[in-house]
Amino acid sequence: MDIDPRRLRVLHEVARRGGVMRAAEALFLTPSAVSQQLAQLEREVGLALIDRSQRRVSLTPAGRVLAGYAERVEEELIEARKELTRFTERLAGPVRIAAFPTSIKHLLVPAMSALAGRHPRITPVIHEVFGQPALQELRLGAVDLLLTEQDMSLPVLAQPSLTTRPLYVDEYRVVLPPDLPEPESTAELMRLPWVAAEPDQACGQALDRLAGLHGVEPRKVHVVTEFGSALALVAAGHGVAIVPSLALLDVPEGEVRVSAVRDVGARRLDAVTRVSRTRSGEPDPVQAVVIGAIEEATEGLRAALGARLGTPVSPPAGGR
Repeated sequence: MDIDPRRLRVLHEVARRGGVMRAAEALFLTPSAVSQQLAQLEREVGLALIDRSQRRVSLTPAGRVLAGYAERVEEELIEARKELTRFTERLAGPVRIAAFPTSIKHLLVPAMSALAGRHPRITPVIHEVFGQPALQELRLGAVDLLLTEQDMSLPVLAQPSLTTRPLYVDEYRVVLPPDLPEPESTAELMRLPWVAAEPDQACGQALDRLAGLHGVEPRKVHVVTEFGSALALVAAGHGVAIVPSLALLDVPEGEVRVSAVRDVGARRLDAVTRVSRTRSGEPDPVQAVVIGAIEEATEGLRAALGARLGTPVSPPAGGR
């Protein structure tokens, strides 16, 4: 009985994703191609692995047994690749990274440029996804590294099997339309119309916290998820907004006014990986190099933000 390990991976994805459609998305295949691979695997083992009698695809008892072995085979192959990198002069391999838009532009792109020069055989693969879907992808093993944002007022929760490495503290700034005079007080600022972020986003939480401190209900005239959209609305005079400092690097100087109001809070940017060590006890060397390049990119950010805001941006306490 010859079993193609590539087809085992397809079965593994169907098992852990709960269906052909989701497995196809994860494998960058069509559902038809996944079904064909499963059918070929069934011919190889001589057993039905998929129960097709119901609308929802499910595994037969034999399919569940083989999927368990498929998972172990994939884990062994990952371990083998990690161990073999110790015997090569140059690190190599793909690193799948899930990240949110501003981190892609201002952290990953510079890091990728540095890696291309120092470690050309390392291949970062970027997936723009964030929040709980991104965390789920990391837990499932669909990505190797996750860049996250979280409001600094919230505790960092310990997550079993995951490790978090702080990268950067990004201070929030209030932005106003260019022709709007600076509010005389924070209370006056809070009475203005707001371009708000979603409540589960770091900037949305910052606005709600600021409003709570002053006992007011902010007038949210617009709710957007992208900082570019918020800045465009502010520039056109449709409200004021809270954005992270990084977002100001994407707007021409003078298009919006950066308020003098400070102490609005900050968000923390972290790198999250699964707790994974080779059998020799060493951390994954390729992931360590990629995270190091991202950390170096934060130094360039501090210089760029210092020039943009006219003030030096210091490393956060306890960080780089």
